[in-house]
Amino acid sequence: MTKVKESSVNFENKQTLAACCAVVYATGLISGQWTLAICCALEKGRLRFGELKKSIPGITERMLTLQLRKMEANKLVKRTVYAEVPPRVEYEMTDITRELDPIINELQAWGERHKAMMK
Repeated sequence: MTKVKESSVNFENKQTLAACCAVVYATGLISGQWTLAICCALEKGRLRFGELKKSIPGITERMLTLQLRKMEANKLVKRTVYAEVPPRVEYEMTDITRELDPIINELQAWGERHKAMMK
């Protein structure tokens, strides 16, 4: 995964577009295969890290950790740590991310129609 330097023209262009277009801003938050995959997995409810990893084929622990941190920073995921031994950590969608459920369902239906058309 390449990081865009905050001083680069590419970063500046992304910031300008996101500032003037809510669609660009929103897609920037949920873009990438892992973010949407995590949203789909959490659609059913809270999951622990291991459960989340098992539900997303091909994701590594490192990538899942990085994506969850990014999603938490963007208020897309809520992380709850329970004071137990060993510690229990659960992840769930935030209320604002729950608003994506109908959009994700429509994307899923569209994807299924498109896949069928491509056969």
